[in-house]
Amino acid sequence: MFKELLKVKADILSSIERNSVMIGNRNPMVGAGPEAHYWLYPEDHFWTDSFWTGELWLSYMLTGEDKYKNMARMRYAHCQKVLDTPLWMDHDLGFRFTLTAVADYKLTGNQVARELGLRAADALLHRFNWNGNYLVAWTAGSNGKEHAEKIQGKIIIDCMQNLSLLFWAYSETANHNYRDAAILQAETSMKYLIRDDYSTYHTYDFDTKTNEPIGGNTFQGYADESCWSRGQAWAVHGFAQLAMITGDAKYADISAKLADWVMDHITSDLVPLWDYRLPAHEPQYKDTSAGSITASGMLLLSEYFTRKNQEKQAAKYKDFGVRMLLALREQYDLTAQKDAQGLLSNAATFVRLAHEENKDYLANGMLPYGDYYYYEGVLRAIGFTHRDFFW
Repeated sequence: MFKELLKVKADILSSIERNSVMIGNRNPMVGAGPEAHYWLYPEDHFWTDSFWTGELWLSYMLTGEDKYKNMARMRYAHCQKVLDTPLWMDHDLGFRFTLTAVADYKLTGNQVARELGLRAADALLHRFNWNGNYLVAWTAGSNGKEHAEKIQGKIIIDCMQNLSLLFWAYSETANHNYRDAAILQAETSMKYLIRDDYSTYHTYDFDTKTNEPIGGNTFQGYADESCWSRGQAWAVHGFAQLAMITGDAKYADISAKLADWVMDHITSDLVPLWDYRLPAHEPQYKDTSAGSITASGMLLLSEYFTRKNQEKQAAKYKDFGVRMLLALREQYDLTAQKDAQGLLSNAATFVRLAHEENKDYLANGMLPYGDYYYYEGVLRAIGFTHRDFFW
């Protein structure tokens, strides 16, 4: 098993090296389709801007080769533009700058990167509603008052992954507002986004006038009371990450219960459907991105329990996480295909929108975040630890 994981790592690195010249300084957004294994790119920006860059920084961490560092830094003009364009900013500043600027600073000590990271953390902090104790997920557009009011009171489970930027800023500055906002967002997520059975809502709405809770729903899952598999994955990984950062056992307990729910509901091939409560009559699309994020989260959770000398728990989540990674490798790994620009096929980004707009690549293709967490998960499985990563 370990030898196979080492082979996966080597194949991932070869794929990244092979495709880096073709991708250049662009930021992959989504694969072109089920059989079209090349990237589509945003017209100007998208929340996925950082994941290919994160793969480059992982490659630099592994090899020390300057070409990966230099390619990653080619994105800094774009990062500056994001921070200079208010309408481009949302809660995903954490994704965008942890895997770019913070990664650079932690690996090289680059002060320019540090300043970019701190600017991004400030922008993220300014999205925090201190009366409601939540980070506003998205920015209202020009779709009318009702839409704006709803957007300004919405949180999403994905935001658990963005809190590490705030913790990093706290570690750099000792400004407790960063840490306080991150903790309060996590507590709000625990209270409202996690159901009693440890499945999750994708989103939750609050009244923008009173901050009173309204109710949970889904934006990307099958239905409001279903369980979008990537949202569950963000929760597993995000609370495990929070446990590692803070040392608070309650976050590890939450992550474990979320992971247990996955173990009880995943299909026998260990690769999630795009929604865990998907009816049998609906198209049974897989989501390998949910699989890679969940697997990496379970391995992170295993590391937490190892540090606490809870070896039975540690073994449980490591075993399942590795089995998920090997299932992805066996069924959906693209690294042997010389024309494939990504690492995994069969990822679902937005199935309902795919059907509404006849865009099959949104239901079944490659995704850069699926690739990043596949890479991260494999490195965790072969022995890389919390200290080796960027958050």
